[in-house]
Amino acid sequence: MRLIKDWKKEILTVPNLLSLFRLLLIPVYVVIYLNAKSSTDYYIAGAILAVSCLTDLIDGKIARHFNLITTVGKVLDPIADKATQFTLIVCLAMHYHVLFYVIALFVVKETFQLVAAYWLYRKGKILKGALITGKICTTVLFVSLITMVVFPELTARQVEIIAVVDVIFMVMAFTEYALAYFSRKNHFQNID
Repeated sequence: MRLIKDWKKEILTVPNLLSLFRLLLIPVYVVIYLNAKSSTDYYIAGAILAVSCLTDLIDGKIARHFNLITTVGKVLDPIADKATQFTLIVCLAMHYHVLFYVIALFVVKETFQLVAAYWLYRKGKILKGALITGKICTTVLFVSLITMVVFPELTARQVEIIAVVDVIFMVMAFTEYALAYFSRKNHFQNID
């Protein structure tokens, strides 16, 4: 009986449910965006993404304020972020082919972080939390990509500029995470 209570306490928290909600929004966004025919359709797709971003902000604040930080949440929240970002970039790349470069960098960055995090986990440790450049990169990606969704009439030059900005912030985040994983500084904590 105690195992069931612990399971519910670990999984069924408001922050975790919000992360699950964000994952459920992904196919809704995909269907609306890929079938968009009018400005209203693009605004709806953008609104879905905005809701996803807001729930991302809210779930972290709730988790910290009410001490609802769980191991499941530490995994689920970034999965929801990365799945949303990846899906968004792929959908946009169907219209703006320059974004395939952004996809390639995104895959390399996230694969590195996944492998490094797994390697660290095997040693009984995890990162203490998201690094500041990672948070900034996530914000920049969401703002720039939502802009492309809501304003589908952007010129190729404008999209190229947005892609360059996204790449710059992704490289900065990638570099900081690589340095964190390989540095001797204490960026890690033991797994509880």
